[in-house]
Amino acid sequence: MSILVKAFIYLILFSILHFALDLTGWSFLRPFAGVDESVFQHLKMAFWAYLLASLVEYPFFKKKKKSVESFWYPRFLSAVFVPWIIFIVYFLLPATAGKLKNAPLELIWAILVTYFSGLAGTLLEGHLEEQKLEFCFRAVIIFLLVSSAFLYVAFTYSLPWLDMFRAPQ
Repeated sequence: MSILVKAFIYLILFSILHFALDLTGWSFLRPFAGVDESVFQHLKMAFWAYLLASLVEYPFFKKKKKSVESFWYPRFLSAVFVPWIIFIVYFLLPATAGKLKNAPLELIWAILVTYFSGLAGTLLEGHLEEQKLEFCFRAVIIFLLVSSAFLYVAFTYSLPWLDMFRAPQ
């Protein structure tokens, strides 16, 4: 699957998760979908959307007859990094230009940043796919993946005291 296509699929899945709870009201979506507009919820949606995009991609990869290991470990690591790519890149604009007063412009920026994070994650996994990953590196990837999933779910139901986890006022 091409980098552009996977990033687009990720963007669509992110958008679905962004609005899923509001549109459906299905409470079982809470661990995966956005429950408010906080930064943390957007990071959570990026994580799950990237994993879902990788699931969509898997049948295409399987046709190449490469090892399952060379597919999943790079994608797991990208799923961990993609939310933080959003965090870093999104806040470049407010850090340099201040608060955007134009809502449509802010939305366009958010969409571009989300798409970019999908591109970056796909590039990262493409390079790792060709590498033989040592056991310790694979263990770190699994630890980060499981820890991320745990935190995204746990903090959906019980917020810590940190400001990053609160919706903007």
